[in-house]
Amino acid sequence: MKSKPTPFRRHSAGRLIGAAVLAIAGIIPAAVAPSLAAAQNLPSLGDTDREDLSPLMERKLGEQIMRDIRRDRDYLDDAPLSEYLNNFGATLLAARPDARGEAGYDFFFFAVRDPSLNAFALPGGFIGVHSALILAAQNESELASVMAHEIGHVAQRHIARMLGQQRQDSLIPLASMVLAALAARSSSDAAGALLMGGQGAAIQRQLNFSRDAEREADRVGLQILKDAGYDTSGMIAFFNRMQTATRSYTDAAPAYLRSHPLTTERIADIQARTRDQRYKQRADSLDFHLIRARVRLLQDPTQMGLHDAAIAFENQLEQKSRVQTAAAKYGLALIALKEGAPDRAQALLRETYAAAQGASPPVQNAVLASLGIDIKLALGRPAEALKDAEAARVKFPVSRGIARQYAESLMAAGRNDDAVTYLRDQVRLYRQEPQLQDLLAKAYAAQGKQALQHLALAESYALNGSLPAALDQLGIARRAPDASFYDQAVIDARERELKSRWQEELKEGQKNR
Repeated sequence: MKSKPTPFRRHSAGRLIGAAVLAIAGIIPAAVAPSLAAAQNLPSLGDTDREDLSPLMERKLGEQIMRDIRRDRDYLDDAPLSEYLNNFGATLLAARPDARGEAGYDFFFFAVRDPSLNAFALPGGFIGVHSALILAAQNESELASVMAHEIGHVAQRHIARMLGQQRQDSLIPLASMVLAALAARSSSDAAGALLMGGQGAAIQRQLNFSRDAEREADRVGLQILKDAGYDTSGMIAFFNRMQTATRSYTDAAPAYLRSHPLTTERIADIQARTRDQRYKQRADSLDFHLIRARVRLLQDPTQMGLHDAAIAFENQLEQKSRVQTAAAKYGLALIALKEGAPDRAQALLRETYAAAQGASPPVQNAVLASLGIDIKLALGRPAEALKDAEAARVKFPVSRGIARQYAESLMAAGRNDDAVTYLRDQVRLYRQEPQLQDLLAKAYAAQGKQALQHLALAESYALNGSLPAALDQLGIARRAPDASFYDQAVIDARERELKSRWQEELKEGQKNR
């Protein structure tokens, strides 16, 4: 099956990455990434080269790329999935906080819908994982090995170092072109040879650096895996499967191998470093299995995709494993809800809890609680949904998905004033969540407050990087019949700020042409 390009690659030839990353794109794969100088115990290499791109510039560049990725239809803006990946990544980083470097970036982990096995890191600590890779990981240690490897790229600041090397290598083809122009007077063949020779030397240096970057990321990743308590053999198992796939499919090698050059030497190096380590059995979390079931549906949400997923879940039930049964029941409950059968979904969710619980105390799980709230809302029982959301908010206070479901439940129960009060507090605390602004706009609309509704929508568009759309919403807010003097002052101030940002982006785009 031919894989379609990821959102990152699809836009990499256009304005997504901008001129700075376009320069990198020619010499560094999408997976070889970004920022953060390693501090304390992790080695920090290439300090002179990395000065070409400061940590602040890296973060700004990463945020610019992420604004475009978030607008892509294959970006998986799914709260349970996002929370799992970020909690999982936070566990790895907690084991080696020095991987954050002196800039102390807040890492952000996200998923994109793509049938190829791949993962990539972007400038500033943004790490993406393909949906197919999550499904291909046979246990959490294998998934951790991929994510730790990408953290290794960030910790070693490979993009900053690539820019430093590119500055040096750019002199090689430039000098070759000058020599070629001189040689063309006497021999066109000699001119071509000189030109190709210079380009080949530069490309070889860049490829060598890429392979070195992969080995560095492997070593840092292994340290993170070990300190976080995961089985380090998971990295070897994953790479061995990828290498086998390469031999089987030759030109159709998995994308992860095309963007992460895998050699026998790399595997041998990892094996040598783990040879003296004792095997560490680590049980996978229930969340890992639930999220894989969820990703199976997110990867292909078509009717045929749901049909195929249902067959896979039915086959999974035959394994007679407690966690596998719970994950399969959860997947079937999701399918039932998507197909408009909330009663069946609720029955399957009860079976999920029963399978997951076994002889243990009652299961406390945010992923399952989230589905329970969605089911109650679909059943038209807003009071029950609100009660469940209130309880879940107490049990899982850091869950952003549960927080948003609480607001949705308030509105479904007709408590729009309470929803507005709650959401206004939330947008002050979490200023980078456009979903909160969307919900606030919905709550204002339910109150009949048009000016405030469009102001909230303007903030949502601005957070997503759609400045022209944000300015349009401000214009609509200004013309709203209920816009107060204070609202008009807020609109004017925000419009000036967004217009200034938009002009800066236009100027920057013209410079990069």
